[in-house]
Amino acid sequence: MTLGFSKMSRCAFEPVWANDFNIQAVNTYNANFGEHCTSGDIVDILNDPQTRIPSAEVVIGGPPCQGFSLLNKNREGDPRKQLWRPFFEIVERSKAQVFVMENVPQLLGSFEYEEILSFARDLGFQCWDEVLCAADYGVPQTRRRAFIIGCRFCDPSRVFPPRRTHFDPRKNGAQISFLQADADGYAPDAVKWRTVRDAIADLPQPSGTAIRSESSPLDLQFGRSPTEMSMARYRAIPKEGMNRFDLLERAPELTPDCWIRKKSGGTDLFGRLWWDRPAFTIRTEFFKPEKGRYLHPEQHRPITHREAARLQSFPDDFIFTGTKIEIARQIGNAVPPLLAASIADAVYLLLTADGRQ
Repeated sequence: MTLGFSKMSRCAFEPVWANDFNIQAVNTYNANFGEHCTSGDIVDILNDPQTRIPSAEVVIGGPPCQGFSLLNKNREGDPRKQLWRPFFEIVERSKAQVFVMENVPQLLGSFEYEEILSFARDLGFQCWDEVLCAADYGVPQTRRRAFIIGCRFCDPSRVFPPRRTHFDPRKNGAQISFLQADADGYAPDAVKWRTVRDAIADLPQPSGTAIRSESSPLDLQFGRSPTEMSMARYRAIPKEGMNRFDLLERAPELTPDCWIRKKSGGTDLFGRLWWDRPAFTIRTEFFKPEKGRYLHPEQHRPITHREAARLQSFPDDFIFTGTKIEIARQIGNAVPPLLAASIADAVYLLLTADGRQ
């Protein structure tokens, strides 16, 4: 989110303080934005009398979403569902006029969502919330995320949601008319969704299996060492868009028993991407095709770290630190920077409304 707000939006914000529990995420943040991201449990940090939270116009963040995720089978009673509370303590201490909270769409239907709105209103914020699709804002991925925006001085619905800059050509054809743009919330110059081809087609085939010393983008354009069984499965579903059901039909002897027993759902497991569509949600284990639609559209392999970063809309010069697993976690957990940039532009409009700045 900081990348979108500080370097990719039309009106760059200056970050002054940050926190993350994961030390490698902290190291990556500091390598890109300056040495002001603190590592550790936010509750402990806020309880420390030595902690000083600087003043800020805006507080942005994504309190851990695993407590709400459909992938979490123990959602009920998960303590991570209450980490929005220290988020608001940061809002109060910084005297922020605007906050932006990001999470999985399931947050908006939860009991905690009602608590969040009530708490924010008691602090004097008017709120807006919506689920946004990253592809509508130039990201080559149909990731959907929930955002709650709060503003102390006016109704944020004046500028939210941001006008969509891209459209689905399967629904809207080759272009958006001016009248349709105004009625449906598109920018007048909206263009077609960006695709997998747009994002990664220029990259060479991966080399080696380790992070490389070469400059970006080749540093993260490495592969894996698949087993013969994995290679046989890849070759059995050579066409873009194929998935585990095609594997079962074409090569049942190569299909794991658990997939044979699973008759429904999971249509993206072991799936190939389409060249001329956006990717589906890039998660933290995108290098494991059994976890989702992460196979290259035509090469017999899962996507690389660099390809995943591009599908998330990270520029090649963004610095990632840590091991391969840690970098994958940072890529998959991130708010797509281009989506964050569109939100940042709308926040700026909010802050400058009625000549405030």
